Amino acid sequence: MELHINLVGRKNLSGEIYRQVRTAIADGRLRPGDCLPPTRDLARSLKVSRTTVTVAYDRLVSEGFLISRIGAGTYVTDHFSPVKSKPRNASIPSALEPRSVWDSIQLAKVFAKGGKYDFRTGLPDVSRFPHEAWRRLMNKEMRVEARTGGLYEHPSGLLALREAIARHIGVSRGVQTTAQDVTITNGAQQALDVIARCLLEPGDTVAMEDPGYTPPALLFKSLGARVKGVPVDEQGIVVDAMPKNARVVYVTPSHQYPLGVTMSLPRRLALLTWATKNNVAIIEDDYDSEFRFEERPLEPLLTLDHSGRVIYVGSFSKTLLPSLRLGFLVTPASFTPTVQKAKYVSDWHTPTVTQAALARFIDNGSFARHVRKVGRVYAERHRLIHEILARDFKRWLSVVPSIAGLHVTALASDSPEKIATVVEHATLQGISVQQLARFSIQLPERSGLMFGYGAIQTGQMRAGLEKLRSCFEI
Repeated sequence: MELHINLVGRKNLSGEIYRQVRTAIADGRLRPGDCLPPTRDLARSLKVSRTTVTVAYDRLVSEGFLISRIGAGTYVTDHFSPVKSKPRNASIPSALEPRSVWDSIQLAKVFAKGGKYDFRTGLPDVSRFPHEAWRRLMNKEMRVEARTGGLYEHPSGLLALREAIARHIGVSRGVQTTAQDVTITNGAQQALDVIARCLLEPGDTVAMEDPGYTPPALLFKSLGARVKGVPVDEQGIVVDAMPKNARVVYVTPSHQYPLGVTMSLPRRLALLTWATKNNVAIIEDDYDSEFRFEERPLEPLLTLDHSGRVIYVGSFSKTLLPSLRLGFLVTPASFTPTVQKAKYVSDWHTPTVTQAALARFIDNGSFARHVRKVGRVYAERHRLIHEILARDFKRWLSVVPSIAGLHVTALASDSPEKIATVVEHATLQGISVQQLARFSIQLPERSGLMFGYGAIQTGQMRAGLEKLRSCFEI
């Protein structure tokens, strides 16, 4: 390995080599079993004599830090246990002053390990993902990349994947678009970041459903926008309550997050009319619409838009794996070049091997088969959780009707404080469940619980909900 040793301004060169290697071993930067550079190579890189390096190595060997194997090299001894210490700069106060908005933003806990009974929302059943088929696709694309690629790609993404997505949403969602107006992103959150870069100036107002999905609200605030919460009823966002000075409105019409209601057709038309009248851009986040369990799906806002102001955001985090970090945008043709520029200055492009594998996965029919297969599993869990909540929790909870997605929400008759206590007791019982109150954007908190059924196995649901019921009775 390349070994950094600083000899600038030093006099006892052999002693400096000895000290710096010993320190690297002691603090764990050099680990047991690591091979050090040959004395000849290290001497050449440090511009010292080979004898200078040999003396340092011999001293480290004699003190038990290194072991020399004839014909094999010099290694850190296996029996030495490094003592972890704080980096030198850990105690140095920084003169950097971040903007105050970052003091109000906390890291999400969705990547933390859930309890035995995991009802957290936004998580698919990773055990249902076809890992072996995906591995074969990735291996194949790596071989193709080795022969033909490996360089930078266009910011909009691989043409093959954009074409596959355009066909897929054209068939499954009725969205009429072309590959030229599809842009691949690292998940839906980056898609929102790219849109915000294109549309928002500091001080602009973004209208959001309230309660709503909080990561976009934090994103918009971090960019200097003002976020205004708009109430949601059984038909979706209340258009009559929209702020008049909004520049952008962010909505989840197919399966409102977190309440789970579907925006009615009259409300969709009213939103489009309002946006046209007030010259407002609409971001439509269609995050988990592939999983529908009742009724025919309503058309996306994008298909009803005749003025080119709806930007459609999609993601593969719920249908495949969140760790793939794959999402996409569908934009009006005149807006597409700006989005591509924003993607370029953000991170240039999304990893191409993963894009190529997903393109094949969609084109060969594997994606559609996977969605149908896992959709049947989610439909059973959706039915079961509705049934148990309606029967066993009716004293405390009222289920919000939901016909799609990976979670259901239940409103509580008790206060948010009481529900917070229930969640604390549930956590001690190994149950991970989220409070509705956490998703308040600006309006008063609503009391309730959200139940995801992607991360929990069907066979665990009854036992988990039975334990949760006991937490209400404490």
